[in-house]
Amino acid sequence: MASRFQSALRFPTGRSYPALKPSKPHSGRILGQRRFSISPRWQIRTKEMNEDLLKSLKINQGRLMQDIHHTCQWGTGERWGDAPTETGMTRLALSDTDKEARDWFKSTTEALGCKTTVDSMGNIFAVRPGLRNDKPPTFVGSHLDTQPTGGRYDGILGVTAGVEMLKTLADNWIETEYPVGVVNWTNEEGARFPLSMVASGVWAGSIPQETAHNTREVYPGTATMLSELKRIGYLGETTASYESIPMAAHFELHIEQGPLLEMSNKKIGVVKGVQAYKWFTTTVKGRDTHTGTTDLKSRADALLVAAKMILHSHRLATANSALASTGILNLKPGSTNTVPGDVTFSLDIRAPQDSTVEKMKKLVVADFPKIAAGEDVLGSNDACTFGLPCSVSITEDFDSPATTFHPDCIDSVSKAANSVLGPNSHNLVMDMVSGAGHDSVYANKRCPTSMIFVPCREGVSHNPREFCKEEDCALGAQVLMQSVLRFDRMRDERRISWKQEPYTL
Repeated sequence: MASRFQSALRFPTGRSYPALKPSKPHSGRILGQRRFSISPRWQIRTKEMNEDLLKSLKINQGRLMQDIHHTCQWGTGERWGDAPTETGMTRLALSDTDKEARDWFKSTTEALGCKTTVDSMGNIFAVRPGLRNDKPPTFVGSHLDTQPTGGRYDGILGVTAGVEMLKTLADNWIETEYPVGVVNWTNEEGARFPLSMVASGVWAGSIPQETAHNTREVYPGTATMLSELKRIGYLGETTASYESIPMAAHFELHIEQGPLLEMSNKKIGVVKGVQAYKWFTTTVKGRDTHTGTTDLKSRADALLVAAKMILHSHRLATANSALASTGILNLKPGSTNTVPGDVTFSLDIRAPQDSTVEKMKKLVVADFPKIAAGEDVLGSNDACTFGLPCSVSITEDFDSPATTFHPDCIDSVSKAANSVLGPNSHNLVMDMVSGAGHDSVYANKRCPTSMIFVPCREGVSHNPREFCKEEDCALGAQVLMQSVLRFDRMRDERRISWKQEPYTL
């Protein structure tokens, strides 16, 4: 059956077509009541699409959800419900299951006529030709890796929605002026290899490739990113760099990972930027001693001191309208009847402004040594026995400054959201700043970028119960596709501030 879009344009039906290739200019053709100067009768250029045609071009919701759940067979995690799809995901970066998902992405996009390139960080770029292939593609991007106890939508929705965009363009014989593509970024989560958004960071020139390649997986593993890229066969020959693989723009669809859209009964978040954050590793050194023979005042209890520090970081965050979280805690020797003498813990600090995150850092660096020495900082010793001092060291592992996205991309997303949601769109769209980091942060350093958020149930993410309604997934994918098409149309009409280098497809 022809799609609604094909029917509206009086497309020929009942035949199959070869893989899409850009057409050559030729004499005018008649399609229904419309005249096209260069497109074959079964094809249409984005510049020939008015608002009604943009609105009538629809992604296939059922096919999108099928792809999401099909890919979730690789790394299926904890079950939280009775339905076949009510499971979480455990697909850590560069694992065997990540390889299987990557293989699916590569083979699926190639079957749609895309050229795929794997770079030296394992990023996979799939590009669909346009009419003019002398400039960089407009990309859709996200990631297929998950948290150890993650869900089915974080990252996965963004990649599969990009694939669905390619399928819809092929179904309806849409010719973009410039190439469009989808990228699967490596190790966005930073869960297995503790460097968040590392591969997009290398691409952007913000993280040295040697640093990324030498990053070891979290304890107790010993593999590096380089060794695992080689092992699963995704160490590409193309250098991971914006110079080797330039982008004209980068759009990313993502679940919000927070409750604001759902609480406000909104359907689309137009993301204008990302808040700042820093990651730290704190190491506390005390003394291992027997729990039964060492009284409280004679202990240098590294875990007790670390607990005081973690609580103190929470108090500082409360006082400064920031966020502070600890997600990793390791202690030695790890025996029930031994006071821990060595503790390391992560500290994640976030706030909308760089200045707030920097202030939090200064407070932590000033106060943690005082707590380790036994001083009473903000009541940290209330009702406690004064013990022996410990030492502390603090290492800054990662810094992501506040990000402001490009106005041209934001404008494309806003217009797409209003078009997709119709006359009531003003009640369904929200301008937002992302609380979480995404690969779009690094993409934004080298090309115009923006993001699209859709609501997730109760704002829950990084959890097996992470859930997004099918209709919301489809709405987000629809806005994503229309944003790309709008940007494709505007590239000749507006001067984009990022320099566009010659591109070879």
